[in-house]
Amino acid sequence: MSSQKKKPKWPKITGIILLIILVSGGIYGFTVYKSFTNAVVRMHEPLKREKSEKRLVPVVLEQKDPFSVLMLGVDEREGDRGRSDTIIVLAVNPNHNSVKMLSIPRDTRTEIIGKGKEDKINHAYAFGGVPMAMDTVENFLDIPIDYYMQINMEGFQDIVDAVGGVTVQNDLDFTVGDFKYPIGEVKLTGDEALSYARMRYEDPRGDFGRQMRQRQIIQAVIKEGYSLSSLTNYSDIFSALGQNIKTNLSFEQMMDIQKNYKNAGSNIQQMEIKSEGTKIDGIYYGIVAAEEKQRIQNELKIQLELD
Repeated sequence: MSSQKKKPKWPKITGIILLIILVSGGIYGFTVYKSFTNAVVRMHEPLKREKSEKRLVPVVLEQKDPFSVLMLGVDEREGDRGRSDTIIVLAVNPNHNSVKMLSIPRDTRTEIIGKGKEDKINHAYAFGGVPMAMDTVENFLDIPIDYYMQINMEGFQDIVDAVGGVTVQNDLDFTVGDFKYPIGEVKLTGDEALSYARMRYEDPRGDFGRQMRQRQIIQAVIKEGYSLSSLTNYSDIFSALGQNIKTNLSFEQMMDIQKNYKNAGSNIQQMEIKSEGTKIDGIYYGIVAAEEKQRIQNELKIQLELD
């Protein structure tokens, strides 16, 4: 790839934290273990609620219960919590050895729980932080959201570079600034990955193409995280994660996930929501039809083994 003199704007990507919840099985040696625990302590930010209101009983990771994670890619700003312009839900099922990965378009119109009105789904985080975002996504999908992971997108480049870059299979020839992305297999640095994932205006698929590239980057980083060669950079990886990620998962829970769910990370199945763009009072929204919403809800409920 070509070099760039000026940094691109940060895209809205997340999911890199699967390195923590699904790839920690590669940890070896006391030094690595200590570095990992220090990173987890920095990342841990619990919520007041012990479990989702849609759960009759809490998830028991030791018993291999399926669980869900809400990933929020946040562009933080000084004096402002920013907006969650990337919203991804993971439904993890160790019995199926699979992870369902759903991207929710940021312009999706839905009820903002706790605000008493309909708005773009990414505004939930701006209005009420992680708790309101979790409640709103729960209501939209009609499933429990058990855990969250929030990533500061300003640090995303460091995470990609820490794993040695990523390789993706590109299906669209395009250029962003000084970066050229030919069709075929492309190796990307942190800067290049961010620019690759954020582009949508040159893509005839629009935001859906952008979401596809986000998921490509996520899966590519997970693949790198599974390799032993990436773990030779464990200090850089854990440092980048610890500085840029917040989650309510504790160290003990991450270890339970590593023990009981690690095989699911090798089988990530992507899901998409179909919506129709429209303007209401001059503002663009993505409207999801009732039948489409039901289809998505049913697929996630099956994955989470909900009655």
